[in-house]
Amino acid sequence: MSNTSPSKSAPPGDRIAKVIARAGIASRRDAEVIIAEGRVTVNGQVIESAALNVTDEDRVAVDGVPLAPPERARLWMYHKPTGLVTTTRDEQGRETVFDALPDDLPRVMTVGRLDLNSEGLLLLTNDGELKRRLELPSTGWLRRYRVRVRGTPTEAQLEAMRGGLTVEGERFAPMQVAFDRQQGGNAWLTLGLREGKNREIRRAMESQGLLVNRLIRLSYGPFQLGTLAIGEIEEVRTRVLRDQLGEPEMADETETRAPGKPGPGGRKPGGKPAGKFGGKPAGKFGGKPGGRPGGKPGEDRGDRPARKPYGKPGEDRGDRPARKPYGKPGEDRGDRPARKPYGKPGEDRGDRP
Repeated sequence: MSNTSPSKSAPPGDRIAKVIARAGIASRRDAEVIIAEGRVTVNGQVIESAALNVTDEDRVAVDGVPLAPPERARLWMYHKPTGLVTTTRDEQGRETVFDALPDDLPRVMTVGRLDLNSEGLLLLTNDGELKRRLELPSTGWLRRYRVRVRGTPTEAQLEAMRGGLTVEGERFAPMQVAFDRQQGGNAWLTLGLREGKNREIRRAMESQGLLVNRLIRLSYGPFQLGTLAIGEIEEVRTRVLRDQLGEPEMADETETRAPGKPGPGGRKPGGKPAGKFGGKPAGKFGGKPGGRPGGKPGEDRGDRPARKPYGKPGEDRGDRPARKPYGKPGEDRGDRPARKPYGKPGEDRGDRP
């Protein structure tokens, strides 16, 4: 355990709040609150400040429970329905997204929030540091929404949002806003933004006299809602997450998977198999299966000998006996009886026309 003090080199280890976040206990901000409440001990001693670095040799516990070794960072996509609040506990006793998740899912945190009446893509992670990174505006990921508003928006209203707004003293960055269609007394818009302030879209629309009556998040950066059904959850493969974050050193899913257990591509209760971002699997051996060699019979085909032509019926074909010609209809064909001729065209052939 190392107390931070002015020095030329940083103390070894990581900040205690970061270590707690990586263990999936809480986000870094919430970990600082837990520390201030005196719920964290390091080597048996209660700490009161998050200004502390710890190493792998230090024994860290929260509420008396030692921190488990950190798992690899994992990310899930969840299609949140309306009527669920994005909090761990709700003071009004309303159902939360965590109440609706599968029981076998590890402890997860939400990346950002969707309010009670919003639906669509909600990212979940078991890693507090990853949560913090994905929420930072500096990540620069565009979040796209389908928005239904009451009334008929004018171009002037949409242009105001494209230029950025100040609502109740809070500045909203410029948004991408496109008019899709008018449907009776409602209009559908597609909207994109790169920050996630509290009820930003609804407040921006209300400032322009437009009331939002449906809001669906379609994507969060490179992660798309796609065909994920309402209430379903799907894990993002570590390889895809690693590529999107630009971290080639991130642990692969095979490094921490328990023997005999399915990987993240397996199906979870209420969810679809993951891996939809990775594209189609490569074909076997990289090409089409080999067929019968081309070319005309008898032509040279490189290291493969030329095929001996069969020749005409009755000709000698080496070790294969010549085929006995059938002969004309009515002639003797050995052990096979002669075929009775059908007769001339137009003659009566029984039940055959």
